[in-house]
Amino acid sequence: MERYDIAVIGTGPAGLSAAVTATIRNKKVLLLGSKELSIKLGKAHEIQNYLGFPAVKGEDLAAAFQNHLDKMGIEITEKRINAVYSMGDYFALQSGEEMLEASAVILATGVVQGKPLPGEEELLGRGVSYCATCDAPLYRGKDVAVVGYSQREEAEAAFLSEVCREVLYFPVYKEETNLPETIRVIREKVSAVENQDGRRIVRTSENSYTVDGVFILREAVSPGQLVPGLPTEGPHVTVNRSMEAGIPGVFACGDLAGTPYQYIKAAGEGNIAALSAVSYLDQKKRIN
Repeated sequence: MERYDIAVIGTGPAGLSAAVTATIRNKKVLLLGSKELSIKLGKAHEIQNYLGFPAVKGEDLAAAFQNHLDKMGIEITEKRINAVYSMGDYFALQSGEEMLEASAVILATGVVQGKPLPGEEELLGRGVSYCATCDAPLYRGKDVAVVGYSQREEAEAAFLSEVCREVLYFPVYKEETNLPETIRVIREKVSAVENQDGRRIVRTSENSYTVDGVFILREAVSPGQLVPGLPTEGPHVTVNRSMEAGIPGVFACGDLAGTPYQYIKAAGEGNIAALSAVSYLDQKKRIN
């Protein structure tokens, strides 16, 4: 299996900056995230404090980022990472049923918005899942509910509809859905997930729905769930000035590493995280 020097998870300013810096330092980089880059950045009306780009629109800054990647030959791999496991000498990154490998990991996933649903964490792995491609076979011929936090999650819901008997889809966004007709779209706010008689109850502000499994699909999972044992404080990863995240070989940057949530701060931290990851790898090589 191919092993990368550094896996960068996230394609906002922090992740892109990290990928650029690591590539300049001749490291083999796997950049994971959306080819649309940061949705938040793209929707920014005007950014006034990004050095060299006065009063720039978010979409124009994103285009400049993409142009930089293109000129350096850095490609984005659109795979959702569900978990990162330390294997001693390297890290295994789970993407559905596939495992990827890297010697160091830089987390630049942004901050997970909102608190977990009541019952979500208690039932995780017991009827609640964050990965449709991983766990869909467990619900073949059964009924499931999907709580989708963005339009990107619709592909996983469509995949579930090919395996499950019925799929209920609860969009947590205002845009129109584009889903197979077999999927029942319910525009009600989910308030809790419960366990009852071996099945799951999805409660909304208006009704309750009984299913066999619940898939909660967000753009990013909380850092403590993504990397077991990772030190966190609230929604943030605990880091030092070198962006080291408490597990040797793991670094965090951008919004994930704490406030202020500023694009220029995120890009700077991505640069630091990459330099620290390069130093970590070079030191390992000298020891070995």
